Amino acid sequence: MTTVSPAFAAGVDLPAAVPASFSAVTPDHPIALSQDSGAHPAFRTEWWYATGWLNTPDKQPLGFQITFFRSATGHDAADPSAFAPSQLIIAHAALSDPTVGHLVHDQRIAREGFGLAYAKLANTNVKLDAWKMIRNADGHYDVTVDAAGFSLHLTLTPTQAPLLQGERGYSRKGPRPEQASYYYSEPQLRVTGTVVRPATAERTAQRTAAVTGIAWLDHEWSSTLLDADAVGWDWLGANLKDGSALMAFKVRRSDGQAVWAHATLRNADGQVTNFDRDQVEFTPVRTWRSPRTGASYPVSMTVRTGTVTWQVEPLMDDQELDSRQSTGAVYWEGAARVSRAGADVGRAYLELTGYADALRTGRDEGRN
Repeated sequence: MTTVSPAFAAGVDLPAAVPASFSAVTPDHPIALSQDSGAHPAFRTEWWYATGWLNTPDKQPLGFQITFFRSATGHDAADPSAFAPSQLIIAHAALSDPTVGHLVHDQRIAREGFGLAYAKLANTNVKLDAWKMIRNADGHYDVTVDAAGFSLHLTLTPTQAPLLQGERGYSRKGPRPEQASYYYSEPQLRVTGTVVRPATAERTAQRTAAVTGIAWLDHEWSSTLLDADAVGWDWLGANLKDGSALMAFKVRRSDGQAVWAHATLRNADGQVTNFDRDQVEFTPVRTWRSPRTGASYPVSMTVRTGTVTWQVEPLMDDQELDSRQSTGAVYWEGAARVSRAGADVGRAYLELTGYADALRTGRDEGRN
């Protein structure tokens, strides 16, 4: 939802009140697709976030993540200079390969301009150097990432209609109405393409593999998000084997209690059920401690939505992403299996933020 995706993971200081220079998210402006798949530069921050599970010809599972962020800096829009830093484009990419044993990832950041970095209007078309995510006329996405140590060349093809989160795409993230984003998802995307896998101690050369799989795409934009008491969030996006799609998140206080929580379940027949704060619960089952940052993450947990409890287990424990060179955040974001009552029911991505350090959440001026 960067998922709440990750992506609140842009890590940019966001004020609790919407600055006059940025547009506000309001419930009376429903999302309209496909034109809203493009960029919204009047809002402070925006991201396109694709995650998924891939299968190689030798039946080895891989997880992948590619996120593009657009961040408006508040620089004077009247500045005519081509070098004016009005918009920043940031990108993260990661591959979860159990044969490597830890997440491999890369990150980029640049000011928008000169055709080298941009997020275009009216249709998803984002680029940072040679990294690209482009939505085509028939709705499929072409993703190209040639990163340090790995590459992703993928096609993501819709099999279902987009899922508008919250109220027609107005998604609350806190107790105050302005603490919200515009948010829609595209679950159950069919994936084809190729992946260049990293070298390992056993295999000193990179390996190119044809892959198939399933993915989830989130697109969000906002100008202010988290409550002053929030330190991070837990987020789950799950493609279920029966064709259903589950999204759930919890924005946490420092004591682990929920500032806000929400979940959406769309059944294979298209019926959507929303769950409010009291109906959503994330409960840690097992933690993993990072040998690099010392942060402990609840990588295994249960997620309750209404009367149903889902079990979430990671593809591998070490899926920590250190983005301090771009967005300033360290968080855990990884491929996970979902089961229910002991039966395997789906594939997901789990995002855990604020465990290494509390995220900068845009506290009111003068408050700590």
